[in-house]
Amino acid sequence: MGKYVTSDFQKILVIGVVVGIISGFGAYLFYSGLKYGGLFVMKYLWGYDFPAEGASITEIATWAPPEVGFLFLPIICIGALISGYLVYTFAPEAEGHGTDAAVAAFHGTGVIRRRVPLVKAVASIITISTGGSAGREGPTAQISAGFGSLVADKLGLSMKYRRIAIATGIGAGIGTIFKAPLGGAILAAEILYTRDFESAAIIPAFIASVIGYSIFGILEGFEPVFGAVEITWTVLQIPFFALLGVVCGLLGKLYCHSFYGTRDLFTGFFTRHGLPKKLKPVTGAFFIGLVFVIFWYLAPETRLVALGSIGSGYGFLQLMMYNMVPLSVLIMIPFVKIFMTSFTIGSGGSGGVFAPGLTIGGSAGAAVGMILHLCFPSLVAITAVPAFAVVGMIALFGGVANAPISVLIMVIEMTHNYSLLPPAMVAVAISYIVTSRDTIFRAQVETKLDSNAHRGEYHMDIAQMITVGEAMVPGKKVINFSPETSSREVVALMNRTRHTGYPVIRDGVLVGIVTVGDLPNYQQGETDRPVGECMTKDVMTTSPDQTLDEVLRQMAENSLHHFPVTDADGKCVGFLTTSDILRSYTRRMTALSKVDEE
Repeated sequence: MGKYVTSDFQKILVIGVVVGIISGFGAYLFYSGLKYGGLFVMKYLWGYDFPAEGASITEIATWAPPEVGFLFLPIICIGALISGYLVYTFAPEAEGHGTDAAVAAFHGTGVIRRRVPLVKAVASIITISTGGSAGREGPTAQISAGFGSLVADKLGLSMKYRRIAIATGIGAGIGTIFKAPLGGAILAAEILYTRDFESAAIIPAFIASVIGYSIFGILEGFEPVFGAVEITWTVLQIPFFALLGVVCGLLGKLYCHSFYGTRDLFTGFFTRHGLPKKLKPVTGAFFIGLVFVIFWYLAPETRLVALGSIGSGYGFLQLMMYNMVPLSVLIMIPFVKIFMTSFTIGSGGSGGVFAPGLTIGGSAGAAVGMILHLCFPSLVAITAVPAFAVVGMIALFGGVANAPISVLIMVIEMTHNYSLLPPAMVAVAISYIVTSRDTIFRAQVETKLDSNAHRGEYHMDIAQMITVGEAMVPGKKVINFSPETSSREVVALMNRTRHTGYPVIRDGVLVGIVTVGDLPNYQQGETDRPVGECMTKDVMTTSPDQTLDEVLRQMAENSLHHFPVTDADGKCVGFLTTSDILRSYTRRMTALSKVDEE
């Protein structure tokens, strides 16, 4: 089939269409599994009539907590035990939050095993349905990226387009399940790097996201993820939103360090003691259940904190947008949610970090808004608190994901509150700066230069910027020999300088080159032959105006390490070695880095 897909346009179009169709149906099946799994476990087994995102204020007001809190402990432990068995038996790479694995596949081999999407979907449905603090975006990203890899296999695509298919799958899957096609498409290009952008993924991701969104919307409805909320804000509140950006940035750093600290703790403990990895998720689930039970019986407020810190958290985000969560609960949820998520996914459970990140940021934003309302009621009305909740969602996850633009657009699409763009832009920019190099996706690399997907082409791009004349040792500084020089002198100089080749010149004209390979008795010290008898006379040369990429290609093709540089008359004007190339390359890289910093 691959032979019929030849042009770049055809490849981009096919990737976009096929990945979009798969993402649409795949996201719907995964979403349905989560919806019915949650209803079965939470509502029918536990008796928890949980709040749902997208519900109106009248509908969501009827939510009711379960009657028996301690039942959560066996429920989450059983779910984690089943999930851990599935993952570590059939696809260990499906552990964790999924998006990182998909990003790693893009920068690495470009391959995701075919069994991964199915294992990831089932394990994540079990984890989230039984109360694990995780989201649906990570699994969707890995599932769609896995299908992108499968598409590349079936079409026989090159490594370049295989990686584009994976990136397209990440963006289309997330954009589809959150009904945020524009944000998802941009996420495909933004989430791969901490300080760069994969522009080649934009067009196929646009196509795939629109197709996936259309299929998902036809089957599930086109309403935004969160129900419509009346939100007001004023320009005078911009400094407060900037303050929220600082708060979210600091919470984001705590989120990243807690998450990976917990993951390293579990990995180290189980490795040192030789314990089965299958038991990691259930161990984490036990601590989550224990904390939940303690909070459940501590006080009425902490009971709400416990419920708001399990599962995806979207229902409680909807409550926050309706100003239906007390301030004391809002203050506590971010910290408890960080703990619950770290122990759910950091212990090896399967689920995403996007939803928990939104819950942490949303509750922090609502808390900041509520406190500002109490301190400055004339400046921050109670109707502005939902605005702080939405902006907090954007600011925190946009910072920790190193994807401020796409997360900004996605959350705006999810809430349909486009008027919040100005304050959200301020908050997410500041959060991004505060979060700095901390990231929730450690498979991200800084720039394209650091990615295996682009390293070769970037090296060639820079090599094309440097001429031989810039890199070579100029003629006056070149050590050379005449054909009459004894090999004893050559050997002595090679031993002293550790250089392995020199040009042989007569009257300024290059007549040959003498290298270690021309001196068969080099180690013993060849002493009695003139250089003219052992030198290589048929010498490949280069000119000062040639670029290094051309010379490097010739060196590779002919296994050479030295290049005499001559002018049109055959006179030696310089000498170029691989060491000279490396030094000039490093100098140019350093110069470019300084320009970028300025």
